[in-house]
Amino acid sequence: MFGQCASVAVTDAIKLVLFDMDNVLCDYDRATRVAYLAELAGTTSAFIHEAIWDSGFELLGDSGALEAADYLRGFGERIGYPLSLDEWVEARRRSMQADRAMLNIAGSLRKTVDIAVLTNNTTLVADHIDTLLPELRPLFDARIYTSAQFKTAKPDPHCYRLCLSELGVRPQTALFVDDLAANVAGAREAGLFAHQHNSVETFRQALSEYGVPLD
Repeated sequence: MFGQCASVAVTDAIKLVLFDMDNVLCDYDRATRVAYLAELAGTTSAFIHEAIWDSGFELLGDSGALEAADYLRGFGERIGYPLSLDEWVEARRRSMQADRAMLNIAGSLRKTVDIAVLTNNTTLVADHIDTLLPELRPLFDARIYTSAQFKTAKPDPHCYRLCLSELGVRPQTALFVDDLAANVAGAREAGLFAHQHNSVETFRQALSEYGVPLD
């Protein structure tokens, strides 16, 4: 089953394909990021993971509950190291590897439909995307959105609706692509069509099912 195709008819043509970033447009290896941060802070990866992810701190950044400066300062305080912006960016950059096949599909799609990115992340990711994943800008231009910009995060349906409002697109004409089942469910609740990404092949098949042409 691809997205909603097996149960819901697509009555309006898809005008926008909205992509998640991590593990869709790029391979994201959090362990690499954590290991680099642990080396900087002179501590263990387990400590870093507990301090930032297990504690729920990262979600405060993703949801915009913390502004970028407060997030960065709090990040350093939690890991016991005065982390600079450049070091935060470098840790994130090391964990990301462009998925060339998916980016090629995005490049083909933009010839016939609009494309955009919605990722659960602090605004620092959008601000520094040209360093983190320079392959995105030529494809998506300014249409690279982080959840923190909308003061919420996926899978909250409000997050998708705010993003689509910014883009001027109706939910029933948008297809969302994410690797996480919860985020796919949230998109459907918001009225979008949605596909859970697990391979390039199934994504191509889903596009065909939704009637989205590839050049």
